[in-house]
Amino acid sequence: MGVEPDKDYNRTVLTIAGDPKAVSDAAFEVIKAAYEHIDMRLHEGEHPRIGAVDVCPFVPLQGVTMEECADLARELALRVSNELSLPTFLYGAASSSPERELLSDLRKGQYEGFKDRLENGGPLLPDYGPREWNEDVAKFGAVVIGARKILVAYNVNVAEKDAKTAKFAGSLVRTTGRLLKQDDGRKTRIPGMLPMVQGMGLSLETHGISQVSMNLRDVSVTPMHIAYEAVKSIVNDHGVETCGSELVGLVPLSAMIESGKWYAAEGCSNEDLLVSAAIEGLGLDFLSPFNPHDRIIEWALEKEVAQ
Repeated sequence: MGVEPDKDYNRTVLTIAGDPKAVSDAAFEVIKAAYEHIDMRLHEGEHPRIGAVDVCPFVPLQGVTMEECADLARELALRVSNELSLPTFLYGAASSSPERELLSDLRKGQYEGFKDRLENGGPLLPDYGPREWNEDVAKFGAVVIGARKILVAYNVNVAEKDAKTAKFAGSLVRTTGRLLKQDDGRKTRIPGMLPMVQGMGLSLETHGISQVSMNLRDVSVTPMHIAYEAVKSIVNDHGVETCGSELVGLVPLSAMIESGKWYAAEGCSNEDLLVSAAIEGLGLDFLSPFNPHDRIIEWALEKEVAQ
């Protein structure tokens, strides 16, 4: 199990791997503990969220299919609503309709806008649980539960405090790009540079820098080094430097090797050297030490099994 708290985001990422039922039970206990100990009315942070436990994805690794993960998500969402009386949404492969597949759509308006959403009858009401604002919902918010492929949460550090250039870069690299508005109310979008990427810029006051915070929804389509170099090229054009990057949660070995091939000497095929090249090239140890045996999914699982 991995635990990664972040003061600026006011968010802790938990990664749990194991037997499907055990993982589902553990996820329920996390949601229950958050419901008991966290009051969203007293919290604020940089990262978008709709509840004390914002999102709980099931990701197939070995011996489990995506549909089985979707079933686990539906079962957990129903359990949370039945036993804790909390609103739950389903997303990804577990979503109840195509327009509910994206987490960002279900999270729109965040916790602060959730009361109005319930009282106005939408858009996108919870799949299970209460659809009215009450004391429990005010305290916790809602949780989005689903099934998806491995998503890499990846942030590029930018050497500025106000996030001006980071926000600019985030709007250019993300797949949805920029929204343009005319004075008469017309809207259109300029597509972004990178496919399968969600991104935004924000300040990290604790470190005196900014970040372009990204979700790489498919690292086989947009690898980490492409995301890093894209952000770097944009901020460099504006006279600002990058200062490494950060992985949140675990990362597949294949993603590290793919980026390692870009930064290592041409023709290098040694797995350890490629991983080391990725860590150095991406600056993954700028904010804190990066231990690949704890952070790479396959290596972390091997480590746990060996203990």
